[in-house]
Amino acid sequence: MNGLNSTAVTTLPPIERLAEANLPTEFGWFRIAGFRDSSTGEEFVALLKGELDWATPTLVRIHSQCLTGDAFRSNRCDCGRQLELAIRRIQKEGRGVIIYQQQEGRGIGIINKIHAYALQDEGMDTVEANLSLGFEADLRQYHGCAGVIKKLGLQRIKIMSNNPSKIEALRVLGIDIVERIPIEAEPDEQSRAYLRTKKEKLAHMLS
Repeated sequence: MNGLNSTAVTTLPPIERLAEANLPTEFGWFRIAGFRDSSTGEEFVALLKGELDWATPTLVRIHSQCLTGDAFRSNRCDCGRQLELAIRRIQKEGRGVIIYQQQEGRGIGIINKIHAYALQDEGMDTVEANLSLGFEADLRQYHGCAGVIKKLGLQRIKIMSNNPSKIEALRVLGIDIVERIPIEAEPDEQSRAYLRTKKEKLAHMLS
């Protein structure tokens, strides 16, 4: 199921806050915190900046893990550049959260993502490749992320996202989204087709 369909269950899971430390980065100083959904064992990492409270609309980015884009700087996608844009915006504003969701490849895992890459090398787009492997186009769920947002004491957020399914899923789960902030990286020759597929087949709000 995708993030929107998963909202049929609207109860937030029990979230544990397990660890926290300072994290100096090339963009500035942050706090890093580790969370776990005690019902499923799913783990989340959050990058935190500034004083967080329930009343102040706060920049939030839910970033799905993309090893190839975030760590290896792949040009197949815009994930690494989106993550950098989000960190820079939070640093500039002085307040915000990035929740790093470990659901690689829209939830299919890194090995299946590599299989999907191979199918893309043969001419499929990202959606066609996932479907060919027997998966839905997007398997991600956002219950745990909504739980982390609540655990951080936030209620009103400014979501950095182009994905309408993610936004609707969070709203159904009780998160008050007061503003959507587009987060678009300049496309290049390698990522242009990927972004076109996200816009045309997944309804992402891209220019």
